[in-house]
Amino acid sequence: MKTVSSAEQIRESLHHALGKIESFKTCALLDYPSHPNIGDHLIWLGGVIYLTNVMKTEIKYTCSMYNFSASTLEKNIGKSPIVFHGGGNLGDLWSEQQKFRENVISKYRDRPIIILPQSIYFKNQNNLEKTAEIFNSHPDLTIFVRDDYSYKIASGAFDKCRVIKAPDMALHMTDLQDILDIKNPQESILYLCRKDREINETQLENSFDIPNLVVEDWITYQWKFGHHKNKMAQYLANMYREVWQRGLATPHEWISRQKWQNSYPYEVNFNHVYQPSIHKLSWGLMHSGVYQLKQHKLVITNRLHAHIICVLFKIPHIFLPNSYYKNEAFYEAWTKEIPYCKFIKDISQVKVAVQELLLSAKIL
Repeated sequence: MKTVSSAEQIRESLHHALGKIESFKTCALLDYPSHPNIGDHLIWLGGVIYLTNVMKTEIKYTCSMYNFSASTLEKNIGKSPIVFHGGGNLGDLWSEQQKFRENVISKYRDRPIIILPQSIYFKNQNNLEKTAEIFNSHPDLTIFVRDDYSYKIASGAFDKCRVIKAPDMALHMTDLQDILDIKNPQESILYLCRKDREINETQLENSFDIPNLVVEDWITYQWKFGHHKNKMAQYLANMYREVWQRGLATPHEWISRQKWQNSYPYEVNFNHVYQPSIHKLSWGLMHSGVYQLKQHKLVITNRLHAHIICVLFKIPHIFLPNSYYKNEAFYEAWTKEIPYCKFIKDISQVKVAVQELLLSAKIL
């Protein structure tokens, strides 16, 4: 396999892998990320844009795991394929998404089902065996996986399924590299640190002896979204978020987002996809993630999609492990030749790596 040293080359690998599935005119795309994790919105957007722009597929039904409707699915797509959103939740660490996926795969054995690129992780062997029984019982299930470790698990456990290795769907969006023009980033270094069940406990912020270090998670975790089961609370939260938090309180980001939304035709394309508003929200959230990272001269992160944004936009960065193999395995499979990134497992080496990256990028 040829050396992959740019986002464009990784996109070629993604298209080559996805090209192994037969084309289809219509489909359902399931498991919309109705939560603030910007990374999942990047994955979703990559899937939507690939399906509509490259495969020329009409997405006639979408849903989150909370609002799935069997009757609407049948009405809108008939026996057309079901496509599942990719990510890092195939396993027992994020059990709600896995249960939703398994329920749908168990019920709909009358059409092809495709799982877009995932990382696989099971803590419990029994859970893997239960999933394997469900997956292997489906007559036409294709599983894309994002790394060699996941490929080994899937090939062994899901032996009746078609397993294909591919990069993350967000890496379809390589044409966005120069859309945000922040010419004078701050002198700070951003440590974008996840604080959920995938946190690696060795990566506490006080482990880094680095001046001008700003520690944040995705900016979206500071915003109001409302509970998915309470429509009124969700409406009020959305109003507060869009009018105040993403508008009056942050005018510079708001202006930048308007340029982002008007520079590419994707917002227009979303009008032709089922539920245009959710795709437009994801597009705006992607801008917020890019804008957040590009404010700083260098990024340190343990979030895979902060790493992917940095790859897409050529932002110098340090990439750290998460709680299991996901980050390192993805890096080894696809991005280890990217020159403006260093994967660091030993936290004591971060400061030296930062200095080397800053010098090589001629930022100092």
